[in-house]
Amino acid sequence: MQVILAEPRGFCAGVERAIEIVERALELYGPPVYVRHEIVHNKRVVNELKKKGAHFVEELSEVPDGAVTVFSAHGVSKAARRLLPVIDATCPLVAKVHIEAQRYAKEGREVILIGHKGHPEVEGTSGRVEGGVKIVSTVEDVQTLTVRDPGKVAYVTQTTLSVDDTRDVIEALHDRFPDIMGPSLKDICYATQNRQAAVRRLAEQVDLLIVVGARNSSNSNRLREIGEEMGVRSFMIDDARDVDPSWFAGVECVGVTAGASAPEALVQELIERLREVVGSVEVRVLEGIKERVRFKLPHEITDRSPGAEEAREYGARPADL
Repeated sequence: MQVILAEPRGFCAGVERAIEIVERALELYGPPVYVRHEIVHNKRVVNELKKKGAHFVEELSEVPDGAVTVFSAHGVSKAARRLLPVIDATCPLVAKVHIEAQRYAKEGREVILIGHKGHPEVEGTSGRVEGGVKIVSTVEDVQTLTVRDPGKVAYVTQTTLSVDDTRDVIEALHDRFPDIMGPSLKDICYATQNRQAAVRRLAEQVDLLIVVGARNSSNSNRLREIGEEMGVRSFMIDDARDVDPSWFAGVECVGVTAGASAPEALVQELIERLREVVGSVEVRVLEGIKERVRFKLPHEITDRSPGAEEAREYGARPADL
């Protein structure tokens, strides 16, 4: 059986940065380091960081006084303040959306956020805008949307949605509100766009698609949906243990990709599992975009290397969560 791997797949620069921030914070400050929300949507990554001393919490009240605190890659809302040593692992592309939304709000525009209600990134962006935002996911949402002043609106998008995901909604917004302002297409997350484009190329060549990704990962779910939309049987798995041997009856070629939060180790474990299930497997990588994006680490990690006790005072500032 042939196995074709999508290129690119797996970790994006924002996820790599977030994981490195937690690992280096543990080395620099010593455990425990507290992380608000899952640093990224992947059980393997979260469990490995837990073993090293990271504590994942949902609410700021769970963080002890003076404990080093890391914001997740998805960003967090501004709802409470406490003096804590804070390290911000928010993806720079998510932070850019926060800044754009805040700028529009300061201009007196009502902000519309294209995204999935309840997603951590959407909640984080909403909480960063004075007066909140209006959330829309579909063209139907746009048709029923009520705003204060149709001439003073703007929109931003959840970064894990691609140009294709948002095109119809953006067009509907422009139809309803001709004076609406929004970001340019270059502000769309490069990783989301690249992974979806790779899956579209992959789906043209395979009989079955397997996406490695967490159930609560928006971008992973979308990769599976794209495969199905292109008429290919598509499954999403947390890891190789989820593979069902019955999937491969009559299958000659399997496509494999991974969401932006899934480590490459899970892909390699899947390949080994396929060898156990079907025997001989020939693996090749589909030619695609080579991503070379890297994001700078925050200064709390790079500026100096204090001792553990000194570190707990270093960088202490109000935590906006």
